Amino acid sequence: MGKILKMGSAFIGIIVGAGFASGQEILQYFTSFGMLGIAGAIVSTALFAYLGMTLTRIGSRMRTISHKEAIYKISGRYLGIIVDYVIIFTLFGVGVVMLAGAGSNLNQQFGVPSYIGSLLMVVLVFLTVLLNVDKVVGVIGSITPFLIVAVVLVSIYCLATLDTTFAILNPIAQDVKTTLPNWFVSSVNYVSFNIATGASMSLVMGGVEKDEKIAKWGGFVGGLGLGILILLSHLAIFSKIESVGTAELPMLAIINDISPYLAVLMAFVLYGMIFNTAVGMFYAFGARFIPIGTKGFKVFVFFTLVIGYALSFLGFTKLVAYFYPLIGYLGLFLVAALIVASFRMPKKAMH
Repeated sequence: MGKILKMGSAFIGIIVGAGFASGQEILQYFTSFGMLGIAGAIVSTALFAYLGMTLTRIGSRMRTISHKEAIYKISGRYLGIIVDYVIIFTLFGVGVVMLAGAGSNLNQQFGVPSYIGSLLMVVLVFLTVLLNVDKVVGVIGSITPFLIVAVVLVSIYCLATLDTTFAILNPIAQDVKTTLPNWFVSSVNYVSFNIATGASMSLVMGGVEKDEKIAKWGGFVGGLGLGILILLSHLAIFSKIESVGTAELPMLAIINDISPYLAVLMAFVLYGMIFNTAVGMFYAFGARFIPIGTKGFKVFVFFTLVIGYALSFLGFTKLVAYFYPLIGYLGLFLVAALIVASFRMPKKAMH
């Protein structure tokens, strides 16, 4: 059970990055649809649990060390090329967004210039990549519980102090700008984007776990936990929509209202979550091209980080608004391939 929870926690850690933990993703993808955001969150939960389970199970069965081999096996030669390039593009792109997010986080809470916060993240990611994958999974898994506790407590506080009804807040929430057409497309796009982000590291993580059952349930627990966090975050932001609807980091804004001291703590947790995702992205991006642990791997990741740092100057909000939905639509190729693979998974042929 401990192993399952550790893997589930790491799965959440890979997927939950700056956008989720800050509340900006939830605001755009769910809360902007008001009451229907709840239905969207439920659809996302079911999909996350199913796809999380499929990913870690395939990883374990194939002893995956890079997503490339697994993706071609489950998608076939031609679709495999599309899915492979979608994932490569996503890994690098989200890595860049995380470097930008690290800068905005420290800038908003402590007034540190953005380029310093981003540079610190580059150094931390590079030092972590010098460790091995077991250690990386351990580091990622260890920060996640802090975020889970924070989200649960904030949601309870927001709902307990709600002094109006959701029906009154509904039109205010629907005024929030979003680039997504409706709640259903939005919830599917959100899962698709996140699975494209987390697939590579999830397959590699599943590959480390020899017991397929543990891998399968680890992915399921991770996906289910993620869905519950989405629902709680949506309810928290929805109930405070009047004051945080225009905030860049809505969750941080809510916590600032509760207590400025807690907000300082949350800023560190948030930085940790950004670190999680950044490590996952650059690690898996490097693993796609060069064997993990070799000197070449470390050099490759180093240069990737330097290029990523330069691109992070485009800015966090801009990158999130345009880049995430695009990946969501591209990621549908991968979601389709995974759903087919979960039915066609040969019993023992992948060993």
